[in-house]
Amino acid sequence: MASTSKDSLPSHLTHQENIDDDLVPGACPESILNPTDSFEEIETEMSTDPEQRHAKLTTKSSTISEIQSEIGEPSKDMKTAKSSDDLKEGMASSPSSSNITEQNGDDVDTDKDEYLQSPELVNKEKHVFILSSAGKPIYSRYGNEDKLAGLCGVIQALVSVVEDHDQDILRSICTKDCKAVFLVKGPLILVAVSKSNESETQLVMQLTYAFNQIVSVLTLTQLNRIFEQRRNYDLRRLLAGAERLIDNLLIFMEKDPAFLLGAVRCLPLPEKARENITNAIISTCNKIRDLVFAILIAGNQLITLVRMKKYTLHPSDIHLLFNLVRSSESFKTAESWTPVCLPKFDATGFLHGHVSYISEDCQACLLLLTVQRDAFYPLSQAKHTIAEKLEKMKCIGAINDALNRSKDLPTTNPLKHIGIPIIRHFMYKCKSTAQLFTSDPISLDRLQDYRIMHKEGGDITVKKIEKLSDIDYVKNYRKFCNQIHCATVPAKFIFRSNCENTILAWITNGFELYVTFDALVEKEQTKKAVDHLLQWIKREENRIFIMNAPTF
Repeated sequence: MASTSKDSLPSHLTHQENIDDDLVPGACPESILNPTDSFEEIETEMSTDPEQRHAKLTTKSSTISEIQSEIGEPSKDMKTAKSSDDLKEGMASSPSSSNITEQNGDDVDTDKDEYLQSPELVNKEKHVFILSSAGKPIYSRYGNEDKLAGLCGVIQALVSVVEDHDQDILRSICTKDCKAVFLVKGPLILVAVSKSNESETQLVMQLTYAFNQIVSVLTLTQLNRIFEQRRNYDLRRLLAGAERLIDNLLIFMEKDPAFLLGAVRCLPLPEKARENITNAIISTCNKIRDLVFAILIAGNQLITLVRMKKYTLHPSDIHLLFNLVRSSESFKTAESWTPVCLPKFDATGFLHGHVSYISEDCQACLLLLTVQRDAFYPLSQAKHTIAEKLEKMKCIGAINDALNRSKDLPTTNPLKHIGIPIIRHFMYKCKSTAQLFTSDPISLDRLQDYRIMHKEGGDITVKKIEKLSDIDYVKNYRKFCNQIHCATVPAKFIFRSNCENTILAWITNGFELYVTFDALVEKEQTKKAVDHLLQWIKREENRIFIMNAPTF
């Protein structure tokens, strides 16, 4: 493997290092997303001292309150008030940890120690534990939280000792075959114990997402209030049902490279179809004063996003919305009205969302997010109007065609439409718009003709191919993402070639590119392939990216 700095980039790549935004595939004058670098945010998170970390958890202003002031709405939140009542009731009834210990007795503690050695826990590649600063279990990816109370006590003690005696933060513990990474966020302690090839930064990013998932259910304001009123409160009472969201989010992060790169994938659509969809939403919703965002998604991909002027969304908030929709089957059968906190947009309060699928025969889901808590019926009417317009303009058929586009790919050469047969898989991120484009997942299962057929005894026979799954490719790219985003010695270009494959990772001011080629491919071939790929993405950018930032 070769890793080079900017000054020593291969000559055929150097000329594109400072490429103009007008020439960067996917770049546009204004972005619908906040294009902040997630890795830089995590590095900052990991380097700050405890007081700074605590200060970052206190939001000084509320974006939702600002919007409510602009449209003349009172700054109230029914969900928060109701949850506060539930909190008081729960605090009165929930037992303290000391009571639990007295009830369980020594025999049960012994059983808990044996449980830590059970296959249910030992044979997992990665664990995630969430507990309160008092050591009370809140969430475990595997196993039973009640049986992990002792382990949570040990974790809490480790964090406290480092903070109290060394005035520092416990960030990680590394052993021969695994690493434990810690993240302290206000009243919560999050821990990832992993045997995978993920870096400390990547694990902290996943823990941050898990924390944000909790905030999306409670809001940061309520989370802090809960533990200010009672440090030993059992948060599982208020998170009942949300465990499924965290479970699915952790699985989602392992499979989708969008999390790895802090970007959002867009559903490739004909430019005219996307324009018609966007116009249908704008023409229907432009007079709804309290509507902040209208978001249409399908298959964990963004179709369009229309927003109130001045306001954008962070990719991580979009990911939480993706996870909410994909984790909730009920959205497919009925229109839903649900409060949701988007931590990057405003961690202090809820937006209220009308969530529904636009048609029974289409997997596109429409989210209408407002600051008005009793706007279900006008938004329901708007949704039906939008659906009628999309049906009339044949946009629903265009969405279905896009979702099923893999069926139209050639059986033996899925990247033939790009014309680069030596490429097996690629990921491209436009940095200024935080949008990601990857080769179709179906291409991972269909390699080129010469890889499928080989001669054996003079006859051509079918060769059984060991296929890489989507998650395998993501695993392969993890190490390169970590080197590219390394805070101390970031690499601009990485090239590795062996008997299995050749992988190229390249970062410029405008984009990030990760490509897997056939094994032992010549460097001159990679040059031509990369140039060809970038040219193709540029030609197709109006189809595979959202190239404007529409507003109501």
